[in-house]
Amino acid sequence: MIGRVFGYVSQRVPSLLYRVSLTMKPQVVFVLGGPGAGKGTQCSRIVENYNYTHLSAGDLLRAERAREESEFGQLIANYIKEGKIVPVEITINLLRKAMEETMQQDEKKFRFLIDGFPRNEDNLEGWNTVMDSKADVKFVLFFDCSNEVCIDRCLERGKVSGRTDDNRESLEKRIQTYLQSTRPIIALYEKLGKVRTVDASRSVDEVFGDVKAILDKEG
Repeated sequence: MIGRVFGYVSQRVPSLLYRVSLTMKPQVVFVLGGPGAGKGTQCSRIVENYNYTHLSAGDLLRAERAREESEFGQLIANYIKEGKIVPVEITINLLRKAMEETMQQDEKKFRFLIDGFPRNEDNLEGWNTVMDSKADVKFVLFFDCSNEVCIDRCLERGKVSGRTDDNRESLEKRIQTYLQSTRPIIALYEKLGKVRTVDASRSVDEVFGDVKAILDKEG
């Protein structure tokens, strides 16, 4: 399935990453944590203070879902509504395209925060198959937060966000998906010594203080 879909995609999207790999590979930080852990907020702070481009897997999927001519829109909508993880072929295609377009516009923009990915073993396998030689994963930035705090934050956000998945029923499904599928990925990277953990239950400023210390050290 992965090979077939990517073969189809590669015919439609000329891969800049093949060409820029001769000069500079994209430098990637995976940003993981439960729904409502503050990933998007902290990524915005990082972009303001460091030369990173923020790519949210969820935002890219929601934008693709809303795109009128998208052949994957309804499929994405069904997965998001059920709190399930969208097939890896679609997500990686969107991430790769976004990185290529960013680097094409500015060759100095080669550092990326990929927020909300990889969310399960299938995501990681797909990334390793397609992107392993084309991008360098520096580390995982893990925002650790209790389920209760995550749910409360998302319900509060849902009052103004307009997101269809910021409701209790979807949130409980998303939390279970996160615990069952994403936490094992974080544990895997921990064994490789590639996880930087931040206590995300505190205020935005306190959390960013820790994030800043990590990025200043990592370079």
